[in-house]
Amino acid sequence: MTYTPEELNTIAAAPMTIGMAVAMADMGIISSAIEAVALTKEIVGAGKKYPNNSIVQAAFSEAVLSSGKIKQQKPDVKPEDIQSGAFVTKAIATVDSAVATIGTKATPAEITEFKQFVYACAEAVASAAGSGLFGSGDPKISTSEASALAKIKAGLGI
Repeated sequence: MTYTPEELNTIAAAPMTIGMAVAMADMGIISSAIEAVALTKEIVGAGKKYPNNSIVQAAFSEAVLSSGKIKQQKPDVKPEDIQSGAFVTKAIATVDSAVATIGTKATPAEITEFKQFVYACAEAVASAAGSGLFGSGDPKISTSEASALAKIKAGLGI
């Protein structure tokens, strides 16, 4: 199926926003950089990891990512949204919007797999950096990140 540029941007916003929500759950200068790299790797590798998913191929294949067709918009993030956990809720709403955009252009199985990909992005961010100097300590997933992951998993229904 083909998606309009607006639809592709909506779909592409889902993993990016989810990843940011997890990263912001427990921020640190070094850990945030490590988490950003983890999120990027997950998104860039999606095309190869999900070769039969039309949604992922439409928005995250190597050809699409290198084409510049997708224009990422910076989400509107307020400090109070981070502190209250509301940004996680907004991130889940971004995924819901992406799924609504997909509509009937993909099979239910592909939509489920897309949600699993988005959740995998959240997990990659959460487990990328731990506590301590340069994010190298344990545990890798903080309490606030674990809470965000649980809320995301429930919100995605997976």
